[in-house]
Amino acid sequence: MSLQLKDLYDGFRDGSTIKALARTIKEESEKLSDPLRIMEVCGGHTHTIMKYGLKQLLPPSIEFIHGPGCPVCIMPKERIDHAISLARMKDTILLTLGDMIRVPGSSSSLVQERSRGCDIRPLYSPMDALKIARENPTKKVIFFAIGFETTTPMSAAVILQADHEGLQNLFFHINHVLVPQPVHAIMNDPQNRINAFIGPSHVSVISGSKIYDSIAEAYGTPIVVSGFEPVDVMEGILKIVVQKNENRSEVEVQYSRAVTHEGNLKAQKMIDQTMRVRDTFRWRGLGDIADSALKLRDEFSHFDAENVFAEFLSYEPIDDHKLCICGSILRGIAKPNDCTVFGTACTPNSPLGSCMVSSEGSCNAYYRFGGTH
Repeated sequence: MSLQLKDLYDGFRDGSTIKALARTIKEESEKLSDPLRIMEVCGGHTHTIMKYGLKQLLPPSIEFIHGPGCPVCIMPKERIDHAISLARMKDTILLTLGDMIRVPGSSSSLVQERSRGCDIRPLYSPMDALKIARENPTKKVIFFAIGFETTTPMSAAVILQADHEGLQNLFFHINHVLVPQPVHAIMNDPQNRINAFIGPSHVSVISGSKIYDSIAEAYGTPIVVSGFEPVDVMEGILKIVVQKNENRSEVEVQYSRAVTHEGNLKAQKMIDQTMRVRDTFRWRGLGDIADSALKLRDEFSHFDAENVFAEFLSYEPIDDHKLCICGSILRGIAKPNDCTVFGTACTPNSPLGSCMVSSEGSCNAYYRFGGTH
């Protein structure tokens, strides 16, 4: 009998196991001295919580606060405008991942520009950028690279291969961001109410759980790196509750089948070979955060779209639509249903903000699974 895909996740979606964990969490939570306000940093966890109704299984003393771990959601409008400006250049093919093509910029989006004739292609794999560049030697092929530590190694691998092949027509607009720095920014916000974290799992496969040590130490917050399946999330919550009851503030790994303390050292080496930390990066809703993103190293500047095509790019900050509260949601001080246009003027088919566009966005999760429309 051959192995089926469902064989790999069925046990992690087992209803009886989820309910048993919910009962144990409820028993343990009765010992809590204060309410537990858990930020799930990653949008993937938000969707699991909403899709499987996990918050309805938990006691009122446990609240979820949605974080900035959605790479599409945190992209400021001026960076989206960069992609649009690059796509409009003559003889250009612009490449990016997934939902990025639907995020509104200041006056347009990549999907609108594609309908107007620009050659804009969503990629499933960044490695496809190499093939497209080889097949179109007379075109400027620009990869608008996005993502946290999870997707950064793939971009690094493409850069190294492009360098090895001596490709002259492939360029990179790097928008890779890092997890720890925005978490520090959120925790230092006077409006912050968070006292525990569910740590991103796929990020941690690459970076290792070590990147959260300073957060747990600085703020006395338990951090449990959990997988994305509902049993993973529930077990992670239980570990957080137990830590709180034992007055501990540590980094624990629930997702031990994939995450280690040190992470993927080979992937980290590739990133270090090709990129360095930016002095600052502007996050949607969080503003400028020092050392929170990456850029190409100087030796790869001939691949850097921000360098090669600088005359076409503006860095003037652009605010969100005045009715959109995506920034407040990403900071953990508002929920999607606090927004006056949620589910009415703003839907996945006609989004005003990035939190509704992305498949990892919290507004998208509330709209799809929250029963609020």
